[in-house]
Amino acid sequence: MPPYPTGSWMPIALSADLPAGTVMPAQSPAGPVALWRSRSGRAAAFADRCPHRGMRLSHGFVRGETLSCIYHGWSYAQEGNCLRIPAHPALTPPDTIRVAMQPVEDGDGIIWISAGEPAAGPPRFDGLAPLRSMMVETDIAALEAAAGTKSGAGLLDYTHNAQTVQLLLAPEGQARTLMHVLVDEDSNPTQRIAASRAAEALRRAAEHISRSGIAE
Repeated sequence: MPPYPTGSWMPIALSADLPAGTVMPAQSPAGPVALWRSRSGRAAAFADRCPHRGMRLSHGFVRGETLSCIYHGWSYAQEGNCLRIPAHPALTPPDTIRVAMQPVEDGDGIIWISAGEPAAGPPRFDGLAPLRSMMVETDIAALEAAAGTKSGAGLLDYTHNAQTVQLLLAPEGQARTLMHVLVDEDSNPTQRIAASRAAEALRRAAEHISRSGIAE
């Protein structure tokens, strides 16, 4: 399983967790980002720092097709350029005022982000659908140890009480992992509940291994 090198894709959120007109904090290979979706449904990822005074843009708000900083209301287009400075309403902001951006792909229910320009699109998982995401307070090695297997092609398979789930893992620092639970797209509600419980069981087991200091 990665660390994610420059130019590769990292799954940082599920599409359902970012409705139109909202912004949320997330972690990317290049650091914290403000992940937001415009009113028309386009997703974008900005460095989580307003160029004006350094306020986190993930604390801001979406207005139409722009993201506005909560501190002084500076507004940015999806291309990262500043469109409006409320204290100077007659001013057209210079193009040099802009937020650093990262490439985003939103498809099959998963939002992917890349540090640098990727050579190809993000991976596809045909036949699978995202169920939920959860944060695990340990690293990928502990999750692999708890599952008794290594991750491959970006996925970790785990079986608990005869229920097998596919887990898409994204490291967040040295000791946290964002875990996206994927299920068969034609699974029924009972199977989805079982899959969610299996993922919770793995999370608890991995965190126990991490606390015990036995994962390598």
